[in-house]
Amino acid sequence: MTDDHRVLLLGPPGAGKGTQGKRLAAEYGLDVITTGDALRNNKEMDISELDVAYDTPGGFMDAGELVPDTVVNEIVVTALSGAEGFVLDGYPRNLDQAEYLSEQTALDHVVFLDVPESVLVDRLTGRRVCDDCGATYHVDFDPPAEAGVCDECGGEIVQREDDTEETVRERLRVYEEETAPVVDHYRETGALAEVSGEGSPDDVFDRLTDLIES
Repeated sequence: MTDDHRVLLLGPPGAGKGTQGKRLAAEYGLDVITTGDALRNNKEMDISELDVAYDTPGGFMDAGELVPDTVVNEIVVTALSGAEGFVLDGYPRNLDQAEYLSEQTALDHVVFLDVPESVLVDRLTGRRVCDDCGATYHVDFDPPAEAGVCDECGGEIVQREDDTEETVRERLRVYEEETAPVVDHYRETGALAEVSGEGSPDDVFDRLTDLIES
């Protein structure tokens, strides 16, 4: 794989896209591009020509409003234009975004990380974060050395509100409703490769690199 490969990672919350995206980027010298990072890095970008409610993406974010697809599209494509090779995570979230992306760039690999819902729930409800520095842990797979205490800074480790089982199942329901059609779209076009996201991060990474290098 060369450093100009373009990889799209798809999968539900908890599938491991963030973890594997970072590992692929480190392995092959790619940029990791996520919707969240792209928005944060371009809060002050001039979007006045888009004829939307605010002149910058930060206007929507500061008001707590959903950033429209037209703005997200503009920001993500701007981020892609500066990357020779990339791992894209968190975009596209719907069919309109998928169609827009196909008009802007060609993808070398579209990979879906397949994980059963029961495993996703276990992963997400077991996640813990440091209330001070944001370091992440898991009660089963990656616990801190001392229960409740962050290895990095000594801060308190807590469960986020959006990692409770009720909230996790709602997030998965929303994913199925909004983003699963994107997976079906790439499957129908023949572009989709499916990789099991079960097992250790090393196991999943080995499957991904075997696929990408084959």
